[in-house]
Amino acid sequence: MTIVSRPSAVSVPAQRSGAAPRLEGYRRFTAAVLHACERDPGARAALRSGLGKDLDAMPRMHRVIAHLVPSAASEDTQRAYYAVAAVIAEQARRRGPAGDDGAEVTVGEVGRADGEEEPRPHPTPSTEGGQDGQDGRPDYGTSLGVSFALAVVGSPGRERQMRRGTAESRLNILCKQGVLGLHRHLPASVRYLRSLDVPVDWARLLQDLVDWREQSGRVKRRWLQDFYRRCQEDARREADRNDNDVQESAGADGDA
Repeated sequence: MTIVSRPSAVSVPAQRSGAAPRLEGYRRFTAAVLHACERDPGARAALRSGLGKDLDAMPRMHRVIAHLVPSAASEDTQRAYYAVAAVIAEQARRRGPAGDDGAEVTVGEVGRADGEEEPRPHPTPSTEGGQDGQDGRPDYGTSLGVSFALAVVGSPGRERQMRRGTAESRLNILCKQGVLGLHRHLPASVRYLRSLDVPVDWARLLQDLVDWREQSGRVKRRWLQDFYRRCQEDARREADRNDNDVQESAGADGDA
């Protein structure tokens, strides 16, 4: 007798699970960078000096973050750490010192990255988790695709289509880059997002940069899927709101 297995029903938990271990390590690093930028203008300037530069052209950054970067890190991994630290420092400068307007991110426990990298399997959705930490999987964080989508959906209606074109173009340019090209274009894209007060998940960005050479296809797919899904969700909600307005208007006319 042939037994046919049937897929079980999907159960969505009410709470998000914790972040994946790698992502937690990157969050400790970005928290340490934010903390350094808040308390030391000299450190912030040193980190900012490496913005958009090659790894060997940012000597001032070493005194601030060399001890936070894994000692056995590959060149791509080091470049990712330094690039994210530099863009964080630039945004800290644009926001001003902590306490000026309360706009700085509050830093919790500041830790350092693990001292050494261990060989790891390529992450998959089953090991990294989804955007919402569904099915008991670890929290993925917020991808750059979501950030670009927020730049669109947070804009006034008349500007939304124009913003979508700009965001879509910038995201597609990033997705066409190799490692060096991505690092060259990234500062301007982050600057664009932050100019619109769109939050960037620094830790998620760091992990994606670390993974770019070997797993860029997966990262690009995630960015683009997250962008279009979020934009589509907003369009669907807007259509529902318009339908409700029409129904309410028709009901009011009928009562009159």
